Amino acid sequence: MKKILIIEDDQIVSNVYRNKLAVEGYQVEAALDGEAGLKLMRSFQPDAIVLDLMLPKMSGVDVIKEIRGEADFAKLPIIVFSNTYLTNLIQDAWKAGATKCVSKINCSPKDLLELMRRTIGSAVSPGRPKVDGVPGTKPAAVVSEADAEFQAELRKTLITSLPGTLAFLRGSLKSLVKSDTEVTRLKHIHELYRRIHAVNGNAGIAGLVQIAHMAAALEALLKELYEKPKNITSSTLRTIATAVDFLGFLFEHGTQSDEQKIPPASILVVDDEPISRRAIIYALEKAQLQSVSVDDPNDAFKLLSENQFDLVFLDVDMPGMTGYELCTRLRHLPLHKKTPVVFITGLSDFENRTSSMMAGGNDFIAKPFLFIELTVKALIHVLRGKLQPAK
Repeated sequence: MKKILIIEDDQIVSNVYRNKLAVEGYQVEAALDGEAGLKLMRSFQPDAIVLDLMLPKMSGVDVIKEIRGEADFAKLPIIVFSNTYLTNLIQDAWKAGATKCVSKINCSPKDLLELMRRTIGSAVSPGRPKVDGVPGTKPAAVVSEADAEFQAELRKTLITSLPGTLAFLRGSLKSLVKSDTEVTRLKHIHELYRRIHAVNGNAGIAGLVQIAHMAAALEALLKELYEKPKNITSSTLRTIATAVDFLGFLFEHGTQSDEQKIPPASILVVDDEPISRRAIIYALEKAQLQSVSVDDPNDAFKLLSENQFDLVFLDVDMPGMTGYELCTRLRHLPLHKKTPVVFITGLSDFENRTSSMMAGGNDFIAKPFLFIELTVKALIHVLRGKLQPAK
């Protein structure tokens, strides 16, 4: 019988994958952290390991390095659960020796089972009946129906828990905002990070892809702030607060949607600085959002006059026409009376919100911004625009 070790700190996620693999005939053991996982690996001698990169005590990358450093496990298949917004972490996992990296958002228990079959072969459970001459299998229609029922039940359970989750997030956020020392700030950021990490994994398994994407992006932002406290600014704190509020919106509006993919969106980026413009485009691409960029506000106004955009990022200080002036003008265009506009401004001007609101802006972000902070902003506005009923 083929043996699989799961190293995953979220008990719900671990149990779901463990049960799915066990039902199919694999012998499965699980550990909740890297240190326990390494100890169990040596006694259990698995044929493959499923590993979450975001582990407490010991990072998933360090676990991979430890595994590859032991001769008996140098070629052991290691399937890594990753957050697609943490590209550097994924690259580190590949370098450390991961066999396969899969997105936690999109990897259902069925997907993991199929991946295991391709990686180490099928596991036939003793005593399972034969179907069409193949031992240990079920008709595809039966399997598909069972998976759909299971996911529906899991989604129902998760939705029931969302009010309590939101209350916890808002309580931690309130404590974070009131924190007056770096130590207490980091404590509350870590609390938010761990809970958001759980939301990401649970929503992904339940098929609530939009919630999972939003949680994954916020998780990446919180991880960056925890590791680099100097980036905790009034801008990043406001982005966290906006994201938590928007998760509340998604908990209400994003659980019953039949289409759970990130919807396509048309985004316009207006910035006269080439480096800043490329940074914005890169941040949008992390969320698989395509954009059109221009450096001249007059060219931007022409584009806005002729095309519908779902979101606009505007630099404030540009020659010929400021971002505020362009926003005022675009609000008179029939296509863009309610299009979300995010201003990009210097950190020193961030607290001065009057100009942006007077010009018709919806949001703002301070330079220099973190890539993932802008990614979070973009996801919020794109998803809200697609899910919010038109008025």
